[in-house]
Amino acid sequence: MDNPFKKLFSKSKKSEPKTPKEEATKKGQPWVNVIGFDIDKSNPSQGAFELDWNIHFVNQLRKEGFPGKSDEDVVDNWFQSVCKNVALETWENYQSDPENRFVEKTKIDKNRTEVK
Repeated sequence: MDNPFKKLFSKSKKSEPKTPKEEATKKGQPWVNVIGFDIDKSNPSQGAFELDWNIHFVNQLRKEGFPGKSDEDVVDNWFQSVCKNVALETWENYQSDPENRFVEKTKIDKNRTEVK
């Protein structure tokens, strides 16, 4: 028979809500998030991101071929790759617009072309 007073006086263990990282880790899912961003006030084109991740994210990156001795190296190589891809895509879009091209060709005569 259950003791009715046991429920009254027992400490109920309510599980605290888990963070998205804890939830993903528990499920074995890769997880990464930007948790901070700093900009150099004297040179706004310089800045830094602070990332947080779980081991499943690092394992996924390693499977995809990202190198690194430490987890931090692997994530840093991935993030640099993302940044390079963004820069290249931006450059390609810029170059695809004829008004933004740096090279201008002007036909001087039948045998000569001026390139600026």
